[in-house]
Amino acid sequence: MEPALSRLSGGFATRAVRGAVQLPEVSERPVSAPIWLSSTWGVTRSEELGELLTDRRDGYVYGRYDNPTATTLHAVVASLHEAEAAWSLASGTAALHATLDVLRGSGRVLATSLLYGGTWALLRRLERDAGWKVDHAPLVTVDDLDAALTPEHTVVHVETVANPATVVCDLPAIAARCRERGVELVVDNTFASPYLCRPTTLGAAAVVESATKFLGGHGDVVAGVVAGDRTLVERVRTHAFELGASLGAFEAWLVLRGIQTLALRVRAATANADACARELVAASTAGGDVEVVRYPGLADHAQHALATQLFEGRGYGAQLSFELPSRTAAAAFADACRVFVRASSLGGTHSLVLHPASTSHRQLDDVALAAAGLGPGTVRLSLGIEDEADLLADLDRGLAASRQVVATEATPTMDPPIAETT
Repeated sequence: MEPALSRLSGGFATRAVRGAVQLPEVSERPVSAPIWLSSTWGVTRSEELGELLTDRRDGYVYGRYDNPTATTLHAVVASLHEAEAAWSLASGTAALHATLDVLRGSGRVLATSLLYGGTWALLRRLERDAGWKVDHAPLVTVDDLDAALTPEHTVVHVETVANPATVVCDLPAIAARCRERGVELVVDNTFASPYLCRPTTLGAAAVVESATKFLGGHGDVVAGVVAGDRTLVERVRTHAFELGASLGAFEAWLVLRGIQTLALRVRAATANADACARELVAASTAGGDVEVVRYPGLADHAQHALATQLFEGRGYGAQLSFELPSRTAAAAFADACRVFVRASSLGGTHSLVLHPASTSHRQLDDVALAAAGLGPGTVRLSLGIEDEADLLADLDRGLAASRQVVATEATPTMDPPIAETT
C-alpha cells in the first residue's frame, strides 16, 4: 500500500501547487536512479540559500549549479575512470572547451593533428574569436611530442584513438613526458570509453568524453563528461554553470541508464568490428577495390602491440576505416547499405557508416584532411550490436556497389564520331 500524505489546506490553486510537490517518505531503495526534474530547491531558512550558492554547505539550490541525478552520474563516471571526481556538461565539445580553458592559463595549446573535425573547428574559432594560441602536430609518439612541444605550451590535447584514422596514441609515454615538462595532458577518450582505457590512471591530467557515444549508448542523448582530480573538476564545474553548459537531469539519467550496459555493448560492438575488419581485409587480398583497412585489432596495424597493451585484452574498439578508390565509390558503398545506417556519431546500439570528408571532417581542407589521415574515398564504420552475419552481408552489398562505380570510372570514354560533311 502506498504511504498516506497529509491533507492539504488552503484554496484550490494553492492546494494544486503545493500538492504537486508533496513527497512521500521512501524507505525502500530504488533500483533506478530518480530523475530530479526540479530547476530549483527550497530551504528552511533564507541564510541557507547564500550558503548553498557560495558552496559553504553541500546541497542543491538551482539546476544550473547542481542536480541530484547528475551527482549520481558524476560518482559513477569518476569510479569507472578511477579518478577523484567527474563532472557532466551539455556536450562533449562543452566538456573539452571547459577543460582546456581552465588548464591552459595564458599559454599555448598543442593539439594533435589527428583530430575530430568538431574539435578542430572549435579550436579554430577560439583562435579567431577568443585569442587562443593553438598549434597542431601528429602527437602519436613521445618523439612526436618532443619535436613539437615548446616552453610556451601549457596544455597538450590528444585522442586515445584518432577519428577516423584509428591511430592509437602512446598515452603512457606522452603522459610521462608531459609530467616531466610540467604540461597538462587532456585526453579525448570517446573512441575507447573507460571500458577499454582510463587515461587518468596513465598520468593524464584530465579525460574528456562525449557521453553521447558509448556512455549513453542508445543514440538518444547529447552529453559530455570530464574526469580528473577534485581541484580540476571543481574549476570545470564553475566554468560549466557560469557559461550555462550544465547537463539537465533527464539527460544525466539517460547516460546513467546507458552506463549500466556499457561493458556488454562495447564487448559486442568490438567483436563486430573485428569481424568486419577481417572481412574487408579478405576483400582486399582477393583483388577487390578496398585499398587500406585501418583497425587496431589487425596484426599489421602500426599500433597493434600498443593497443593490445593499452586496452589490456578487452578489445580494440568499435570503429574502423578503410579506403576506396574515389569519393563516388565511397558514396556508392554507403548508399547500398541496408543494416549500417548512414548517420554521424558512434558508440550506440546501431551500426553506422560515414563518409568523413563530407561529414564529420567537412571543416578540414585537403591539407588538414591529409594530416588527419583521410582521403576522398575514406569510409568510417562505427559498429553496433547487431548480428554479425547481417553486418557482413551488408559489407558485401556495399562493396558490390562500389565495384560497379569503380568499373564505370575505369572505362575510357570514346569521343563521338566526327560527322562527315558533304
